Amino acid sequence: MLKSDLILTDQYSTRADIVLERNDAVEFTKKLRDESVHLIVTSPPYNIGKSYEARVSIHDYLDTQAGLIKELARVLHSNGSICWQVGNYIEKSEVFPLDIYYYPIFKDAGLKLRNRVVWHFGHGLHANKRFSGRYETLLWFTKTDDYVFNLDDVRVPSKYPSKRHFKGDKKGELSGNPLGKNPSDF
Repeated sequence: MLKSDLILTDQYSTRADIVLERNDAVEFTKKLRDESVHLIVTSPPYNIGKSYEARVSIHDYLDTQAGLIKELARVLHSNGSICWQVGNYIEKSEVFPLDIYYYPIFKDAGLKLRNRVVWHFGHGLHANKRFSGRYETLLWFTKTDDYVFNLDDVRVPSKYPSKRHFKGDKKGELSGNPLGKNPSDF
């Protein structure tokens, strides 16, 4: 499919290839058919009191997110993926690693964790009584074991692209994939 063949809309349509709708996630998801979405990528609010969210107790926050996750699991295609990026919630100087709290919610929704990817960055809030947080976590879940993963599309250059096996049946053959290596989970 060429880029010019894609149908892009700003409101939900069953004819659209891509929908970019600004809406409440739960309300939007309720419009979708069961197993109609192949990829869900999101970074939900972290309950830290930003202008677009009301800060609530960690329990109430996770209950709200659990309702959304249940809906997302309903609309996720059987070979689709959910990529859920989160950081930490902090209350009274205690760090709550949200990815750990989210894991049982996703499991209760019938999803399987495929990767826990750490995204490291060099900016962010500075802490005075602990190390400054410089990472977030991306949780990659699928519904079944028959999911789409296009490794060749995301390979990175090999450190030693011309490295060869030095013994055995494959002696002299390239030891790595000529398309590059599998990127790490960091």
